[in-house]
Amino acid sequence: MKYRGRPRTTSIGDVTLQGLVMTASGTAGHSDELGAYGSLEQLGAVVVKSLSPEPWPGNPSPRLKTLDQGMLNSVGLQGPGIGAWIENDLQRLKATGAVVVVSIWGRTVEEYATAGALLASAPVDAIEVNVSCPNLEDRSTMFAHSPDATHQAVSAVGSAHPRWVKLSPNTSLLSEVAQSAVNAGADALTLTNTVLGMSIDIEQRRLSLGGGGGGLSGPAIHPVAVRAVYECRKALPATPIIGVGGVMSGKDGIEFLLAGASAVQVGTAALADPRAPWRIQDEMNRWLDDHGVADVSEIIGAAHE
Repeated sequence: MKYRGRPRTTSIGDVTLQGLVMTASGTAGHSDELGAYGSLEQLGAVVVKSLSPEPWPGNPSPRLKTLDQGMLNSVGLQGPGIGAWIENDLQRLKATGAVVVVSIWGRTVEEYATAGALLASAPVDAIEVNVSCPNLEDRSTMFAHSPDATHQAVSAVGSAHPRWVKLSPNTSLLSEVAQSAVNAGADALTLTNTVLGMSIDIEQRRLSLGGGGGGLSGPAIHPVAVRAVYECRKALPATPIIGVGGVMSGKDGIEFLLAGASAVQVGTAALADPRAPWRIQDEMNRWLDDHGVADVSEIIGAAHE
């Protein structure tokens, strides 16, 4: 049953969101594709699939492997490039009234700088800087595995729009990387990206994904993501956080808020059911009603008290 009560708003720095749930990058297309299933304006934001300055073909197929508790993906950040996205997709998405967040990635610091320059005058509400991708200037180690590399990438994007930095859970230096991102000008942190994983087809005796390993998402990584949010909230209590990873229900989303997030993103759940972002947002609002929470700020980070 659709929620008929008072929807909660929240904010990520200077960006006001009309809902608690956003789409997660890579799970809702590049424009208004998900609008066929609900009002995009009612969600917190639409975060588009990660874009690089130039078109990128992605990895060879097969790209997806379903699992009992989620999925592995090796799509490889396929996209049309930022210029084509601005020309062909952005205005259609803006016309829905949604808060628009564009996710960007790069293989070098220079590519992050180019991405920032291309978007400097674009009418977007925020840039999610995905640093969970290989750094070709450092033997393909992820930017998000190095405080210094993360600082360089975030700084290179520039400050024309709020910068939300998406970090990787696959490092023992998460708090240090998060601090480095904030030092470089990050307005918020998105925690987290997928967990590195692999699957082998035992009948064919070969890797299940064409790109080799892949990113694990879904319920299996939710506790990992909750811990990441909790640890970064503890280390950086003044920095807004977006929780993402295995949110399948409103209770999962509330758990992120208690850990310290101000909003959540829904990804893998929407691939199975495109209406999931709205359902989960309704469930979160019902939980807040049932527990007498008038303003979501009352419970953000409450698990630290």
